[in-house]
Amino acid sequence: MASPAAPVQPPPPRPVRIGILGCADIARKVSRALLMLPPGAATVAAVGSRSEDKARRFVAETGLPAARPHGSYESLLGDPDVEAVYLPLPTSLHVPWATAAAARGKHLLLEKPTALCAAELDAILAACDAAGVQFMDTTMWIHNPRTAKMREILADKDAFGDVRVINSMCSFRASEDFLQNDIRVKPDLDALGVLGDVGWYCIRSILWAVDYELPETVIAHRHPVKNQAGVLLACGATLYWEDGKTATFNCSFLLNLAFDVTIYGTNGTLHVTDLVIPYEEKSGEFSVASKSNFVKPTIGWDPLPSKHVVTTDLPQEALMVQEFSRLVQNIRDAGGRPEEKWPTITRKTQVVLDAVNASIDKGSVSIEVAS
Repeated sequence: MASPAAPVQPPPPRPVRIGILGCADIARKVSRALLMLPPGAATVAAVGSRSEDKARRFVAETGLPAARPHGSYESLLGDPDVEAVYLPLPTSLHVPWATAAAARGKHLLLEKPTALCAAELDAILAACDAAGVQFMDTTMWIHNPRTAKMREILADKDAFGDVRVINSMCSFRASEDFLQNDIRVKPDLDALGVLGDVGWYCIRSILWAVDYELPETVIAHRHPVKNQAGVLLACGATLYWEDGKTATFNCSFLLNLAFDVTIYGTNGTLHVTDLVIPYEEKSGEFSVASKSNFVKPTIGWDPLPSKHVVTTDLPQEALMVQEFSRLVQNIRDAGGRPEEKWPTITRKTQVVLDAVNASIDKGSVSIEVAS
């Protein structure tokens, strides 16, 4: 008897062809991540800069020999081989180039902060919606499997209870050269300063902890630190919800490296000390205390906090690009629609950031958060 025919294997997915619009330092990290992806996920088809020489140097230095260099952003957007764009330009340039990319039918992976205000972000999201392209921001830690594990613990009502208080701290000690010359301290390039840079992570971590429920009001802390050009170098705020939840964050370019988040529930406490950039690329840990009490006569804790370690084969930036590519392939190959979760949580982050910024500008008054 003839042996049964082997099942026909479906062809591997075609990789998403990504164009990198701008040669910022963060683009080198994303380029490295793209090279780590499994076959069929994504490839860098082109790199665009304001000069072709700079684009060629970027291609050579990042090991992207198949990427075509373009000497202008317009040229890259006109490249028919580019299906999606990663855009790491200064925030002040996001609206014109992000909307132009969407208008050309390019899916958009946009560096954070995504815009200078919610109105600008709305213009970008409207362009993506009109073109039917996927939008995602580059908050990388969201894609780390450690984040999913922490979500499981927060969702365990018996072990953790209800989230009531969150503290978030994101900082790094910037060099004098950074404080004088980096785009993040220039009012014409990234006017949000530290609030838009690491403050974005603080706000996102708080919203993530409460499953993206917007606060009712925010009050910025008094005496934020600004440079001579008026750009924020250090600031913070407290967020308030109608049901009594509160959250506090601080962000700074002037303090030692810290990416701490502590979430306090009625039954448990979760603490992570390296949220944004894990101490190790392929491993992340956090601790959880649940139903804690004193050892009598008040000489210790019982039970002791537990340590959790989550490993990953790919670093979080590669997982981010992989998920973005999967969504693009679903639209391109299966007739799917863009995933609305990503623009939704981006906009919520932006409107809270706007409220904090408004409170700072008005002398730390209470600001209602727009829905």
